[in-house]
Amino acid sequence: MQKRRLPGARGIALSIALATGLAALPVFAQDKPFKIGLILPMTGQQATTGRQIEAAAKLYMAQNGDTVAGRKVQLLVRDDTSLPDMTRRLAQELVVNDKVNVLAGMGITPSALATAPLATQSKTPLVVMSAATSSITEASPYVVRTSFTLPQVSVPLADWASGNGIKKVVTLVSDYGPGIDAEKYFSQRLSANGGQVTEALRVPLRSPDFAPFLQKVRDAKPDALFVFVPSGASAAVMKQFLERGLGKAGIRLIATGDVTEDDQLNAMGDGALGVVTSHHYSAAHPSPLNKQFVQAFEQANKGLRPNFMAVGGYDGMRVIYEALKTTRGVGDGDALLAAMKGQVFESPRGPVSIDAQTRDIVQNVYLRKVERVDGQLYNVEFDVIEGVKDPGKSR
Repeated sequence: MQKRRLPGARGIALSIALATGLAALPVFAQDKPFKIGLILPMTGQQATTGRQIEAAAKLYMAQNGDTVAGRKVQLLVRDDTSLPDMTRRLAQELVVNDKVNVLAGMGITPSALATAPLATQSKTPLVVMSAATSSITEASPYVVRTSFTLPQVSVPLADWASGNGIKKVVTLVSDYGPGIDAEKYFSQRLSANGGQVTEALRVPLRSPDFAPFLQKVRDAKPDALFVFVPSGASAAVMKQFLERGLGKAGIRLIATGDVTEDDQLNAMGDGALGVVTSHHYSAAHPSPLNKQFVQAFEQANKGLRPNFMAVGGYDGMRVIYEALKTTRGVGDGDALLAAMKGQVFESPRGPVSIDAQTRDIVQNVYLRKVERVDGQLYNVEFDVIEGVKDPGKSR
């Protein structure tokens, strides 16, 4: 596999600056449980997101214990059904009534943005494990992200398309923050490389019907269709792409990794073979750590394959645990936040760090192709762009 760096990306050396006075551990910290309020869509259109993140969080706790720096860790899971008003209400209840030390989860961008002001007001770290709009970390100084951003994965795919004979592209994205980010950054990069987005299509987030949009794509006859849809909608868009014969018409499907989710890929069938995507995680990532993670996840969840949501949840728990260790059990929001900034570690996805200034994740982005391996479909990596910061914040 080739290794490249995204133009302008720099290696990052990060340090943790902690508040003084932590040497003497307060007695009260040992007496109270350390509570993590995990708000996820456990039902509804994004239910697979909640299932993956909850399973990964519980796996991390099973592997690393439920006591950290003398504090008993409690995971309080709440279902927001991807409704931002409910997310905000649940977050308020968790902070005020349950007195959680950390909020986490956030299945979609509107939920994260609805919760961010509360995180600021209560000085409670908010670990975003899923939502991927670039601006989320700017909504509150207490937001830390362990998932990814759409600009991170869209720009490398535009570079790949430009280098592989794809000049004219139609974009098809869900009409909300991440989709708009994906459309913007893919289009800008393709244009800068000499390509052209001939039409930009946006599909409603709720109850989407891709059929009329895909017919427009077929009529436009581009070299390729670039797609972003949120977790849970990938199977539908793939099915309708095949049913409308776009592939047979010579239109290539290229996408962010949301479209070929690991846990849904086998159900898509051979029609998914050859689809090229860019993303930060694949269950087929060949590192020893990832092989151990996939095996443990599948054993704990009746054969369910982990996807990119799972790794966001798993690493989010790691960031929380390590912050609690660093503060020696002190659950103060500012101390925890300071200990989260600048963390550098090896994830099942590869090397990652939390940028101390933006509180966003820096990570490798992989180009992958759907291939059959040992009778199953996987996103097989064939190229990597190392140490990618969010392009939405690097200007």
